[in-house]
Amino acid sequence: MHSTEQIHDSAAASQSSLGIKRSSRFIPFIALFVAVCAVGAVGVAPLAPDAALMPVKMVSQAISLPSLDQQVAQLENETQHFVKEERVQRGDTLGALFLRLGIDDQEAIDFVKTDPLARSLMQVKAGKALRAQTDEEGELEWLQASFQDGNDKPTKTISVTRDENGKLHASEVVAKLERRIEMKSGEIRSSLFAATDEAQIPDNVATQIVSMFETNVDFRYLQKGDHFNVVYETFWQNGELVKTGRVLAGEFSNVGKLFQSVWFDEAGGNGGYYSFDGKSLKKAFLKSPLEFTRVSSGFAMRVHPISGQWKRHTGVDFAAVTGTPIRASADGVIDFVGVQGGYGNMVIVKHWSDYTTAYAHMSRFAAGMRKGTKVRQGEVIGYVGTTGWSTGPHLHYEFRVANQPKDPMALNIPNAAPLAASDLPRFKNIAADMAHRFNLLRPERSVAIAKLAAK
Repeated sequence: MHSTEQIHDSAAASQSSLGIKRSSRFIPFIALFVAVCAVGAVGVAPLAPDAALMPVKMVSQAISLPSLDQQVAQLENETQHFVKEERVQRGDTLGALFLRLGIDDQEAIDFVKTDPLARSLMQVKAGKALRAQTDEEGELEWLQASFQDGNDKPTKTISVTRDENGKLHASEVVAKLERRIEMKSGEIRSSLFAATDEAQIPDNVATQIVSMFETNVDFRYLQKGDHFNVVYETFWQNGELVKTGRVLAGEFSNVGKLFQSVWFDEAGGNGGYYSFDGKSLKKAFLKSPLEFTRVSSGFAMRVHPISGQWKRHTGVDFAAVTGTPIRASADGVIDFVGVQGGYGNMVIVKHWSDYTTAYAHMSRFAAGMRKGTKVRQGEVIGYVGTTGWSTGPHLHYEFRVANQPKDPMALNIPNAAPLAASDLPRFKNIAADMAHRFNLLRPERSVAIAKLAAK
């Protein structure tokens, strides 16, 4: 048996132990309760006042406006300026053009007629625009127009202005033009120029297409269904087309064979057309000194049209109308220019090594043609005629090697040198951009896009 004291101590110890356990359980419960209350408080608190319950207060304020009479009086006290643009029409007189521009200023008319520089405004071609600013009385404040003497020359802006003292002055500056890149396609139905006209491609661009591909494509024998794509520059001012620039790239499908070309400015400052793999498209000699013509007599035995005897024809005759431009078929130096017996008016060009070319029966020579003059491939050296022993207008063209005549139509003419390795990275970037543009222009892509849009 235990004593009473022992029992009391045991009970006290038991209560002490129980108290410790209850405390350890009670503290976590308090922490959980506080956390739940905190979360609840966050969830219950409103984020912002309800706009629908907020009071609305109308505020009005009177604003004093000037009377109509005051506004009219203010306009009458201010000088009004009027700017107008008109296009020159065929047969336009200066007075008629000024009338459409709202210019009522005899002093300005007299100035334009008499000032050497201002007179240039009277030479603006039909279709071109003139812009003018006048006051409310029609007095001229300024007048300007842009034009150029040739496609290869800079565009000029001629301006007539009135200074602070009311005196008129004329000035000329090089015009600032906006450069754009145009992309066009065409299909041959009858001729190249008919196709470019249908595609609204300028004649200057069509001529460049010929120059790009004339060493690979014979434009005398195009077939219906041949097609082309072209990328070229245009230059604009005040929303008006001022001129066309260079053809940047082109591709021509001729009898199912595709030729591609891209313009590239080399590091040395020279530029030319290259295939997309960097090979020059420029041949050492052109196939024909005339752009569009037909061979009327080949390099062979024939009955001479004047003597009536069989005789070897030592050149190729190209039939063309009198005045057709004749081009140098390769770079070289003029070795002879003048009259030479039955050849009539004749030019002989000496090229590298032992190559020479001769051009006969010309009606006249191009300006500046004299012995020793350097000429470039494609440069005009004379014009078709019928001088010498000739029965009609044509070009007699001879190709000579070591002074011995050769058939130019049968020669295997090499290409010029390809691009230098240092130019290839820049060239590849340009070629890739043009290839992307051609992909956008190709007919099969247009058909695919149309089908996709129809779905």
